Amino acid sequence: MKAETTFSLKDQLFNAEKVAYLANLITAVHPEFPTAAFQENTISRFPELELKQRIAHISACLRQHLPNDYTQAIEIVLRALPPELDPTLTDDDFGDFIIAPLSYFVAEYGNTAEHLTLSLQALEKITKRFSAEDAIRFFLNKFPAETFAFLDRCATSDNYHVRRLASEGTRPKLPWSQKLETDYKRPLPLLDQLFSDPTRYVTRSVANHLNDISKIDPALVVETLTRWQQSGHQNEKEMGFIIKHSLRTLVKKGYPAALELLGFGAEPDVQISEFTTSTPTVQVGDAFLFTLSLTAQQSQNLLIDYVMDFAGGGRKVFKLKQLSLEAGQSKTIKKKHPMRLMTTRRLNEGEHKITLQINGRSFHSLTFDLMAPSDV
Repeated sequence: MKAETTFSLKDQLFNAEKVAYLANLITAVHPEFPTAAFQENTISRFPELELKQRIAHISACLRQHLPNDYTQAIEIVLRALPPELDPTLTDDDFGDFIIAPLSYFVAEYGNTAEHLTLSLQALEKITKRFSAEDAIRFFLNKFPAETFAFLDRCATSDNYHVRRLASEGTRPKLPWSQKLETDYKRPLPLLDQLFSDPTRYVTRSVANHLNDISKIDPALVVETLTRWQQSGHQNEKEMGFIIKHSLRTLVKKGYPAALELLGFGAEPDVQISEFTTSTPTVQVGDAFLFTLSLTAQQSQNLLIDYVMDFAGGGRKVFKLKQLSLEAGQSKTIKKKHPMRLMTTRRLNEGEHKITLQINGRSFHSLTFDLMAPSDV
């Protein structure tokens, strides 16, 4: 069973209105641009294309209607760019997705030795309007030395969108993007420059980058975070955010060194007096309820999660509670876990199991049966 959705991200981000906006930007600086033909050719294929395919298609239509000479075409594209995103902000300023085809245009048609410098400079300008994180990977794979040298300069830019490009574009597991052929350790000098950045937009990217690496080399991530923390180059609060966000995958896996760095490395010394459910049978759409009562045998920090094993296969770790308890102190936790249909996960009827995980160690388990919704 899987949820159906009528919401379409691709139609929200790439539609006739957005294409008209892009066409008008170009026409304003290049009156010869065949605006109507470009819009018609672009929109006509949208129904058959997914989100990333639409980006590539818009880029191809630009190629068709701009001058054949790449140098001339990119000069028009750069003059058509909208104003830069507000450089005084520090986060959540993503720009308009309709700018994405412009960086793809650079990657698709300007990824040559002849145009390398021009194209990298173009991406630096475009990323100030919408992230060129996907496009830069074309250049990293074809011209790694030159592109890393470019990103090294980006890491010291006075524009935080440009600085973020150095981290986000080099992530080993960047969603929706081609795989990098370079060694995952090569971008570390860039991250060493960027972890002390004053903007959350950049530090979140650095943390996401380390989280990617944690799936390949957990020890390197813990070692890097420890080194950064000891350097004192980032304020304590933001360093705490970077550590927590970087280690989220390792924490779910119960990786001991990650838990220790977060202060949850000690073996949990607790007595669990209650771990029960009032909903041994749950219908899809309703919630599974459980109660947990525990008592600390000594003063300790506790990170409490629960692992759900789904009927039909698959498991996922869910966060429950972080506690600091004194010796003899008790705590009761009640949790309602909705069993809703989702577009990202299939729910199967049958027995599901949850297992307590405290400081990465497994404790007691509970089961419940999931049933199809009642027709009544």
